[in-house]
Amino acid sequence: MSGQPNTRLADLFGLAGWSKGELARLVNRQAAAMGHAQLATDTSRVRRWIDMGEIPRDPVPRVLAALFTERLGRVVTIEDLGLVRHGRTGKRPRDGGAQHPDGVPWAPERTAEVLTEFTGMDLMLNRRGLVGAGAALTAGSALSSAMHDWLHTDPALTADAPRLDNPLHADPAGFDRYEAAPIGSQEIEELERSVEVFRAWDAARGGGLQRKAVVGQLNEVGGILAYRHPPHLQRRLWGVAANLAVLAGWMSHDVGLEPTAQKYFVIAAHAAREGGDRPRAGEALSRAARQMVHLGRPDEALDLMKLAQSGSGEEVLPRTRAMFHTIEAWAQASMGKGQAMRRTLGRAEDLFVSDKSDVETPDWMQTFKDEDLYGMTALAYRTLAEFEPGAAVHAQHYAEKALSLRVDGRERSKIFDHLSMASACFIADDPEQADRYARLALMSMGSNSSRRTWDRLRQMYRLTAEYASYPKIQELREEIRLALPKPRGKGGSGAQV
Repeated sequence: MSGQPNTRLADLFGLAGWSKGELARLVNRQAAAMGHAQLATDTSRVRRWIDMGEIPRDPVPRVLAALFTERLGRVVTIEDLGLVRHGRTGKRPRDGGAQHPDGVPWAPERTAEVLTEFTGMDLMLNRRGLVGAGAALTAGSALSSAMHDWLHTDPALTADAPRLDNPLHADPAGFDRYEAAPIGSQEIEELERSVEVFRAWDAARGGGLQRKAVVGQLNEVGGILAYRHPPHLQRRLWGVAANLAVLAGWMSHDVGLEPTAQKYFVIAAHAAREGGDRPRAGEALSRAARQMVHLGRPDEALDLMKLAQSGSGEEVLPRTRAMFHTIEAWAQASMGKGQAMRRTLGRAEDLFVSDKSDVETPDWMQTFKDEDLYGMTALAYRTLAEFEPGAAVHAQHYAEKALSLRVDGRERSKIFDHLSMASACFIADDPEQADRYARLALMSMGSNSSRRTWDRLRQMYRLTAEYASYPKIQELREEIRLALPKPRGKGGSGAQV
């Protein structure tokens, strides 16, 4: 017991709207349903958890996490509740800031547990049809500050692994109850192949349709990681976990589950670092930066990109650095910093060309090809054109180059390129060409579950207003209004344009 209030638990308790007596009764009922009928919690005990910082013993933290997850309609973990015994409690520094937002970085031996707990709660939301988007994003600057020293140290995999007498033992606390077991190289190869299948599906169809399958696979990998494997197998398992966590995060971002996406990106960075793959950890954080730009927070994206670039280590390939620079350039364009954006894109192109492919490209970088460099460059120039209309012609040039190379079934990227081109054409006062590319995008969007494509379509729709008196554009505007997804409930983005 710390003697200090658990402010994390207190904040969530206030959001949930329970009384202390009501929460005590719910804990007892939920614990019984989980096979712990002997548990007897009362109001005074709940008061000690909240007001005195007392951390209850297992299974109470897991019970509380399940209750708050269901009540709030978003994933709430033991970490979020400030109930981790070997980490910090819910106490905040006196200045009110969070020294370690969302409990990062957590202790190395906690990664598999955090991974499994978070995915288990996410799956529970899926099963019960809850939205899961009611949390707040952690600021990029706070996240990068918390993770800086952690990411810049080199972990020793064997030191990170729990010291257990029985190498086949797994502590069940905090894990879903399923048949996890140690595995060999053949099973890991199958898991690695499944990542490729999920990755291809996401690129073609968007994140909505397969997100639950990816989260379920990641949940199972977390359970497998609870067992100790030979170091070479353990590293590969951490690699699978990192890849699946990035995919889960990207798919969550794709359907608008932003806080959930951010948590998966952080989990992916932890998993990659534990597997000794610092470039992969940096790439996971670069995804969080792209998310921030999409959400209109480019300054925070730049904070995350500094960490991603510096924390990736010396072994990062030129092509990976080039990709990092394209994200940085997009953030700069979003702030109207044209000169900085052009310099950054120049560095990206130089690095991309300098990559001689004499070192095997990691699987997670094999989708960043020429067309992706051009597509990101087009997006940066199209974004800058909002501040400097003359940049639109460069956006058209690079979008056309990207589209000429899009032949591998990555439909979502092609939609983005079409929208970049359409937007650039509107800004460049070429509504006829803009109409053509907008309709090409619209044709593909119905079979794609990516909400991000609709977000980008809304951005383009704004540009049509100037040409609303043109019959073709008038028709296009009406088609867009009819095609946009309807609101999903209170606060949904829906068909508002």
